[in-house]
Amino acid sequence: MKFLKAIVAAGLVAASTSAFAADITGAGSTFIFPVLSKWADAYKKDAGSSVNYQSIGSGAGIKQIQAKTVTFGATDAPLKADQLEKDGFAQWPMIMGAIVPVVNIDGVKAGDMVLDGDTLGKIYLGTITKWDDAAIKKLNPKLTLPSAAIAVVHRADGSGTTFNFTDYLSKVNADWKSKVGSGTAVEWPVGVGAKGNEGVSGNIGQTKNAIGYVEYAYAKQNKLTYTGLVNKAGKTVQPTTEAFQAAASNADWANAPGYYLILTDQPGDKSWPIVASTFILMHKDATDKAASQEAIKFFKFAFAKGDKMAEELDYIPMPESVVKLIEKTWSAEIKS
Repeated sequence: MKFLKAIVAAGLVAASTSAFAADITGAGSTFIFPVLSKWADAYKKDAGSSVNYQSIGSGAGIKQIQAKTVTFGATDAPLKADQLEKDGFAQWPMIMGAIVPVVNIDGVKAGDMVLDGDTLGKIYLGTITKWDDAAIKKLNPKLTLPSAAIAVVHRADGSGTTFNFTDYLSKVNADWKSKVGSGTAVEWPVGVGAKGNEGVSGNIGQTKNAIGYVEYAYAKQNKLTYTGLVNKAGKTVQPTTEAFQAAASNADWANAPGYYLILTDQPGDKSWPIVASTFILMHKDATDKAASQEAIKFFKFAFAKGDKMAEELDYIPMPESVVKLIEKTWSAEIKS
């Protein structure tokens, strides 16, 4: 009988715990998904609360938080201050990372090929169509490149990765800026679409002579062949933590209204040209206050204990000074 009472008592504790645990739900950016998954696993072990996140793209994530179907949204395309005001959102940067071009060409290994922004823009415009084009050969005199059609891959969904990639192309290729421009979704002149960083990674891995763009963690995890890039200073750089941090060091978060800041094509000899941030969106006055506060606890945990996990995936954690700014934002804007 004592044993039975113990089981019943344990069951009541479990039931009461689950009854009061707030459910944290999020949706959006596929860019942040690899590190967010690590943080969520660690938080589950530390605090016992689950984070249920849908990696569905920044555009869909914004729609979900606008519709109040999730506790937080995640986007690599930040909202401007007037839009934040209209929607009643608080916004802050959660992590920084890099976008890299990836290719699948026989005999070409990771880091072998170098591209510059203008040439990359021409590939995506469809004005450079073969791998042995003179512009690519000039950048890669030591590579033997096939006279094969370039299979261009891009995102099919509303994507913050696309927002940053096309923002970069708009800065480095005048034709791209005038004919296509930047956005989470654009009218692609050429190529096939794939859903999420996951979809682009899979497509590149399976398609000979393909080129695409993904968040660096996906290139690393899927052993994709990334290229080097020529940066704003005219220097050839490879996608390394040092190069990502060099670009991110230019960020002036303290003077960015609503933390609206784009980090593509930054100056500096060592800067990687396509660095981006993922931003979290939450309602200032959430319907479910308990879930909102639990989400803040999760993000506080990620800032306090998640840097090593982020660095293992080659993300760039937010500097401590910026985290302090963000904590002030939480206190001032999010109602408990």
